[in-house]
Amino acid sequence: MRDLKYFIAYIAPLSAFWAVFAGGVWSFTTVVVAFVLIPLLDQLFAQQIDARDANEESSRSGQILFDWLLYANVPILYGLLVMYGYTLANEQLTSWEIVGMTLSVGIIVGTTGINVAHELGHRNKPFEVFLAKVLLLPALYQHFFIEHNLGHHKFVATEKDPATARLNETVFHFWLRSAWGSYCNAWKIEEARLKALALSPYSLKNQMVWFSLFNVAYLTVLTFSFGAAVSCGFIVAAIIGFLLLESVNYIEHYGIRRKSLGNGKYEPVQPHHSWNSNHEIGRIFLYELTRHADHHYKSTRKYQILRHFDASPQLPVGYPASILLSLVPPLWFRIMNKRLPKVSQDGLAVVS
Repeated sequence: MRDLKYFIAYIAPLSAFWAVFAGGVWSFTTVVVAFVLIPLLDQLFAQQIDARDANEESSRSGQILFDWLLYANVPILYGLLVMYGYTLANEQLTSWEIVGMTLSVGIIVGTTGINVAHELGHRNKPFEVFLAKVLLLPALYQHFFIEHNLGHHKFVATEKDPATARLNETVFHFWLRSAWGSYCNAWKIEEARLKALALSPYSLKNQMVWFSLFNVAYLTVLTFSFGAAVSCGFIVAAIIGFLLLESVNYIEHYGIRRKSLGNGKYEPVQPHHSWNSNHEIGRIFLYELTRHADHHYKSTRKYQILRHFDASPQLPVGYPASILLSLVPPLWFRIMNKRLPKVSQDGLAVVS
């Protein structure tokens, strides 16, 4: 019965459906759920550290329920997008209602969309990889599939990774550096892959070419379906979604660096190279993304069997509250910098 807790994750997209349906002050419902309700519940409920033996982990890993909980997010997300587009195109809304609805939908694009895509994108089944790309499309961020798996996981906690925040770097500067750097890296990764196969990087064999075409097709369909003005709302929702992702990237690896071994090599990724959080409500809503240390230690582990490591640095609050904290850089630096165990000779924070 305890596994049924993951159904709670559906509260977030359902709150966005309500925000679009009800309008008025309710248009901000998902904002309140994500950045008021969840942080409060995270502080009220005790942090949980689940201990499981190898047999239990193997059993949980193979249970289809956990997979279907992820798959269901595809029709939920696209159903919400259709409802959002129809409402903006046909209802008389105030500016504040449009702002609230767009914020609510953007949060779901970043959670139900990108976060679930992140989990499925690490799977081996072609069907699950396909769903990951489908979920990334509303954020116009399909390149994340390439850069995250082949770039971020290889160079995490090094200066070569744009998605690793530097010591004393503000989240606002990080948004620009990570978003642009990740996009450029995805093109470079695809170019290198195709050159190794003696293929032209400027062909339809390049996934980035397809992702670009999909983005154009997606926005074209939206424009013809709901109008140019409404399609701008979808673009803003996409930006909100991927900035939410980048904010998560920021808090997950802020200031941490792996030791350089010379010749462009680094020490292996260990649990202490990611910030961790055991605040249970946030864990449930994000399908255990907050146990990020174990995810980087072994990226193929499914969300339902991710573990806690005592060696990993712990965030003082859950993910949503940490994101809010990062928006006030002086306060963020004051709280987080002292939690970094030591500083390496080049001035970058490391944990060892």
